[in-house]
Amino acid sequence: MAMDNFREEVVVKHRRGVENAMYIMSFVFMIFFGVIAFVWFQMLTGAIGVSGFSTQMIFDIVFFLFAVAACIMIYLRKDRIKMEYEYTFTNGQMDFAQVYNNKKRKALGTMNLRNLEACGLVSSGSFQRYITMQGIKRTNWFLNRESELLYFFFQKEGQKRIIIIEPSEEMIGLIKKYLPQGVWQNN
Repeated sequence: MAMDNFREEVVVKHRRGVENAMYIMSFVFMIFFGVIAFVWFQMLTGAIGVSGFSTQMIFDIVFFLFAVAACIMIYLRKDRIKMEYEYTFTNGQMDFAQVYNNKKRKALGTMNLRNLEACGLVSSGSFQRYITMQGIKRTNWFLNRESELLYFFFQKEGQKRIIIIEPSEEMIGLIKKYLPQGVWQNN
């Protein structure tokens, strides 16, 4: 029985200081807009109860709705601040996903390495040849620009595509093993 070649990696931001500060600030702003919405709601209901609805309250209603919308949007989007990428390699097939704050997982796609036309390091000269092609669609699935990045070039439904990822040396070794002859680009 043959053994599967399997590797799973999670790519996280190396310097997380700004990310953590933004995450904390999202809570601060969410609470701020929530309190403003609550206070404005109390004020509006009190004013409507005393003197009834008037057109002069339209600004107050719009401001209240803005505060509620801001609070809800921050609540729904705050987990995206702490984003990671997950790469899964299984016998020549790559699966990609985004993970938000270790809670929500969004599948990005699956790719069979046999369908690649070119693959190599972004630091190589071959990357410049492919990335400057006319009409190419670029997809970045990495977090650290200073890391050793890898690109995949392929065509799907007549569209030229390039995906850039941030795998480890071990995963690059597995990828090379499953690439068709001549696909790995050194230069």
